[in-house]
Amino acid sequence: MTAVADNLIQPFLVHQTDVRGRLVRLGSQVDEIMSRHNYPEPVARSLAELLALAAVLGSALKFEGILTVQTKGDGAVSMMVADVTSVGAIRGYAQYDEALLADAMQKNPDASSLSIPQLMGAGYLAFTVDQGEHSERYQGIVELTGSTLADCIQHYFSQSDQVDMVVRLAADLTDKGWRAGAITLQRLPEIGGNADGDLEDSKEIWRRSVIFMSSVKNEELLDTELDAGGLLYRLFHEDGVVVYDPIELKFACRCDESRLAQVLSTLDEEELEDCKVDGKISSQCEFCRNLFVFDDEKLAYYRSLQD
Repeated sequence: MTAVADNLIQPFLVHQTDVRGRLVRLGSQVDEIMSRHNYPEPVARSLAELLALAAVLGSALKFEGILTVQTKGDGAVSMMVADVTSVGAIRGYAQYDEALLADAMQKNPDASSLSIPQLMGAGYLAFTVDQGEHSERYQGIVELTGSTLADCIQHYFSQSDQVDMVVRLAADLTDKGWRAGAITLQRLPEIGGNADGDLEDSKEIWRRSVIFMSSVKNEELLDTELDAGGLLYRLFHEDGVVVYDPIELKFACRCDESRLAQVLSTLDEEELEDCKVDGKISSQCEFCRNLFVFDDEKLAYYRSLQD
């Protein structure tokens, strides 16, 4: 059987309702991100989930720019970052303490069942919307509350009066590499003027849709033989589902040698010398692991471009 279309965001609408959603399927692109690092399984699984979360949240925003989702904690995994652009470029990385992680895994040998408190300790989940230098950034922050990343972001939504939203996340290492998936439902708040009966109908439709979505299994979110449309039909066939054009997701890093050279150009000669090892300045991108090396000749070249 041929593998289905993958690495996508599939927007959808529960038929003739105000309930909208998005389904994220990540395969080769999330595996490419993991292949550039040597993360232990619990770290890789959490980062894969965060990438799926960034993709599903980013696709809900009508903007041109970048959505960044970040966790920070005092546990074994001190930080994770994932971002997605409005054209579907994703990237991410994690920082962790090997000794603390080994201790957590010794206490719970099942790598797939380590909770957020066990991995990250106390901390927060933040998401930032950046629409460019001519717009102000928007940031939302919530404590790491719950056993999963989905629990944490659900805690944020539960405190918001602006939108009803539910999210499911899944990630696992399969025989085809790392995979991740996410599905979300969203209902916009009621606007004044609705009759009581209409409001009750809307609440009932939302309740039914959430129940249907909650029935999805992790295996279904990650299944390479079940396409996005097939999964959505399986979940919402009783009410019907309308699918829209999918958005492609692709790993792409925005690191750039010339931009790094501009940063170095702001340093004076003494500061540059302090940065050198064996006469060279080296910098490695945390996201893609590309290594940039600047010797005196290259530094002089970039300096000449700015003169």
